[in-house]
Amino acid sequence: MVRLRRRWALGLLAGGVSAVALGTTEPVLGRRRSGTLVRRQPPPVEVENRAAGTPWWPEDGRRATNDRHRQIQGYASTTSVAPGESIDFHVAVNPAGRYRISIHRLGWYDGAGARTVLTSPEFDGVPQQVPAVDPVTGAIACRWPVSWTVRVPDDWTSGLYQAVFTSADGWRACTPFVVRDDRRAAALCVVLPVTTWQAYNQWPRDRRVGKSLYNGYAATGRRDPRLRALEVSFDRPYADHGIPIQLTRDHDAIQWLERRGYDVSYATSFDLHSGRLDPTRHRGIVFCGHDEYWSWEMRRAAEQAVAAGTSLAFLGANSIYWHVRLGPADDGRPERLVACAKTTPDPGEDSAGPTVTWRVVGRPEQALLGVQYNGIVGSPQPLVVRAADHWFWAGAGVADGDRIPGVVGGEADGVHADVPRPSGVDAAVLSASPYRTRDGGHRVQNTHLYETPQGALVFASGTLCWTMALNRQGHRDERIERATGNLLDRITGRAGPSAGPAVPARG
Repeated sequence: MVRLRRRWALGLLAGGVSAVALGTTEPVLGRRRSGTLVRRQPPPVEVENRAAGTPWWPEDGRRATNDRHRQIQGYASTTSVAPGESIDFHVAVNPAGRYRISIHRLGWYDGAGARTVLTSPEFDGVPQQVPAVDPVTGAIACRWPVSWTVRVPDDWTSGLYQAVFTSADGWRACTPFVVRDDRRAAALCVVLPVTTWQAYNQWPRDRRVGKSLYNGYAATGRRDPRLRALEVSFDRPYADHGIPIQLTRDHDAIQWLERRGYDVSYATSFDLHSGRLDPTRHRGIVFCGHDEYWSWEMRRAAEQAVAAGTSLAFLGANSIYWHVRLGPADDGRPERLVACAKTTPDPGEDSAGPTVTWRVVGRPEQALLGVQYNGIVGSPQPLVVRAADHWFWAGAGVADGDRIPGVVGGEADGVHADVPRPSGVDAAVLSASPYRTRDGGHRVQNTHLYETPQGALVFASGTLCWTMALNRQGHRDERIERATGNLLDRITGRAGPSAGPAVPARG
């Protein structure tokens, strides 16, 4: 039987089991105190996905802006917003001309992938300058004027949204933001890794000025890691067309979760950092993409959630690798900077320690995840199944040693024998996949799962290609879909073909 935390069990007994609490996709019958049977409403995301969808971005990328000409680009004033709150968009158009902004919610929508929720009137746009680089930190922070302010309507469903900027002559760019649901606790909350998105953002990618936490540009126009920024700002567009480099991995997971009808809401790294997101209100927290850059506050919140019985599912790899410091803009607006020196001394070091890897500060990621980053995969490799009789693989039709093609790719995690692992838990290593690193080394990828005495499950897929196997055309694999469904059904308490008696996990 699926273990329910005490406060969840009491809530279900008091109010009747609901589709919202269990994450089911069909309305179920509950009972009023009078004994009358009433029909419960389905989760908001399921209702949202019944609406007609409209693709939000041309598949061929026609007329996509680039950073050399910056035909149209923009950024948002915040990474997340709740209904009733406002968000500003700052847009530059080169040359000056008319433009519109459309806002789209990304989801399943019967395969359309998005729904258009709002379109602005036409505005007059003008060029804006690329600001000077901060001589100490390398940060590039724009101070473009506000172009349009949107008060988020009460009926916008929590999700990942894209604001698309389209000029009169057809050039397009965009910027992402999240609409939270602070009023209602969904069974699962997906945390979008905006700190990692920004870490990789090298706007403007013009071979002259742009900087990320990885590279700057040498005088030759070549990228040079010695010239990288120590801080990056959210007060700037994402490079070129505005889609963050790693966002497609998150989008694959979002589409799959919504296609499967899970009761989900959405938040960002900053929400976890600030406390706007209380993980213990949810049955599980899903980190679906490349989630590499974590603040002390983020990690503390995740660890406290596990201790309280909330489950964590990491569907990517190389998670919780860099320790970062999050800070305000120069004018005091909160949560606009990500700082990561990556080496010592760290000029901004505070009581949380230097912004280097979590391993260097004595908190290796394996202590929470059960595995940790061990290499860049030279070319996609099969995931080799282990512990096939574990409930995680139930119904997937796999045996030990089966090879699931192309699932191990990008970056990979593995169990490090000399690094502390979570203690006092039931742990299982669910794959053991040999691969060759980009520099010719030999490593083994591991998918890992453990359960705490408090009933929390902590899952780490150990590969950046897991979400592609859930959703992406040409990569989907029913075995990975079934196993992931088993995991999330167990976390949410959702009845399904994968629900059944727990099988003791093996290390």
